[in-house]
Amino acid sequence: MAAPTETAVAEEVQLRAPAAVVNDFSIQVATVNGSGSQSANSVLMRSIFQMGIPVSGKNLFPSNIAGLPTWFTIRASKDGWIARRKEIDFLVAMNPETAREDVLQLDPGRAVVYEESLRLNQLRNDVIFYPVPFQKLAAEVTPEVRLRKLLANMIYVGVLAQLLSIERNEVEAAIRKQFKAKAKAVELNLKAVDLGLQYAREHLTKRDPYRVERMNKTLGKILIDGNSAAAIGAMFAGCTVVTWYPITPSSSLCETLIDYMKQYRIDRETGKATFAIVQAEDELAALGMALGAGWAGARAMTSTSGPGISLMSEFTGLGYFAEIPAVVFDIQRIGPSTGLPTRTSQGDILSVAFLSHGDTKHIVLFPSSAEECYTMAIEAFDLAERFQTPVFVLSDLDLGMNNWMADPFKYPKKPLDRGKVLTAEQLTKLEKFERYRDVDSDGIPYRTLPGTPHALAAYFTRGSGHNERAQYSERPEDYKNLMDRLARKYETARQKVPAPVESVEPEAEIGIIAYGSSHWAVTECQDQLRRESGMSTSYLRIRALPFNGQIRQFVARHKRVYVVEQNRDGQMADLIRLEVKEEAPKIRSVRHYTGIPIDARFVTDAILAQEQSGSSGERG
Repeated sequence: MAAPTETAVAEEVQLRAPAAVVNDFSIQVATVNGSGSQSANSVLMRSIFQMGIPVSGKNLFPSNIAGLPTWFTIRASKDGWIARRKEIDFLVAMNPETAREDVLQLDPGRAVVYEESLRLNQLRNDVIFYPVPFQKLAAEVTPEVRLRKLLANMIYVGVLAQLLSIERNEVEAAIRKQFKAKAKAVELNLKAVDLGLQYAREHLTKRDPYRVERMNKTLGKILIDGNSAAAIGAMFAGCTVVTWYPITPSSSLCETLIDYMKQYRIDRETGKATFAIVQAEDELAALGMALGAGWAGARAMTSTSGPGISLMSEFTGLGYFAEIPAVVFDIQRIGPSTGLPTRTSQGDILSVAFLSHGDTKHIVLFPSSAEECYTMAIEAFDLAERFQTPVFVLSDLDLGMNNWMADPFKYPKKPLDRGKVLTAEQLTKLEKFERYRDVDSDGIPYRTLPGTPHALAAYFTRGSGHNERAQYSERPEDYKNLMDRLARKYETARQKVPAPVESVEPEAEIGIIAYGSSHWAVTECQDQLRRESGMSTSYLRIRALPFNGQIRQFVARHKRVYVVEQNRDGQMADLIRLEVKEEAPKIRSVRHYTGIPIDARFVTDAILAQEQSGSSGERG
């Protein structure tokens, strides 16, 4: 047999000892819904996070109760990128139904940990395989068949800890945090992890390049999902009435808020709740109750998703026309109709911006991070009372239900802004009070709360035509005056809602506009464009409707502007075109609407393709 060439020897050595890839890879765990893998995945992610390495986690799960495939992806990024990464480097294949497809989709050189009975190593010879007898090992941990499937998940945590050099003490700390006071659960899960560590150490030879090393980039940070962050913000905002109807992916917001309220909003002396939380019969009733509470002077809210927004249309119009404050959290998912309930989207922009029949325009906030879910929740209640109108906070499933790194939330120092509420003492100094009269030229009238002890305080709250004195009226001039004032109020809001965040490169011809959770893919995309093609870009992140003048200025100073969003029709791009009018031809659209969170590579490729072809829209 002929001696191997120098090239062949070099390739063989490279295959045996690939260059290390440290703190820059993704792990995907493929299981089935209801298998109990969520705790294990959380422990795995938190263990890496506790080692000071920036991480993000994406849970792709089905809308049924149990049995269908689910994937959890953890990205470790030494550079701090936390958007979804399309490529998978390390697969844990625990689902026989999808294992073949999951393996075949990997790029060459990636690694697979799998249940050895699946024999996945027969599928390819360009992927590194690590077979593990998970079911046999789980039987060594516990005789209870019911627990074996659950503990098999912790065994793969131990296997990965050994293969990726995740520190065992951090895994233990993560387990103790996950199971808290449940001593038996902690003991069993640690036993499973140690068994996985031992098996990998004794039976698996490390052949892949991926590993972690301790860093210090997560010091002082927390892991939290956007819905929990919004719940904390609502509580600190002084919310006392919560009316809701369960719907994925918004349910956890109110469920978490219930827990917080029970813990922190019980009167210490009487033991009674200082709040009211009501599960309504449907979303329409939920908003009606919230508006009733807002009219009575409470800070009230509801949370929902796209189908609930559709049902809330009529009451939203009442809140807008009768000028009653309330806050609506819309955690967006795929539509139309039932759509894909457990997939993410930014598809409710247009419906929320103009929700209800007739001429309506609403204040809408777009958080992009867990921190902003918290701060914008607080700000939403102030804006609702200041402008006496429903205010919408548009998050999405990716931001709301996945865990994100965040800085610890700051305790609010500003007093609550209740807006133009007249007290009995203030009314005494007035000759008259007309509920819907604009006395300050900002479009915002003064209001009183029910029960204010003064003869001038009473007025009729009308969802039908009315004049400035709150009297029923069908006179054309009264209706026109009312609608003009509501439009003037919206104009006032332009300078009061959160302003865009802008990063301008002086020489850049290309601008990018995005909002919400798309932000993280865009910032990484900018880095890719700079490194790979030398393209310099400016970036503007929208945080609210109505727009202020920054949008027009940003578009004016660039030759082409790409609006990145997660819906089919480019809804935000259309709103921007309406705003800039004469500059509208500059607007190009990048649309991602698969239901999977948007990734930087998609945005980069879409922008480069349009730059090369001169087209005005890229979707996928």
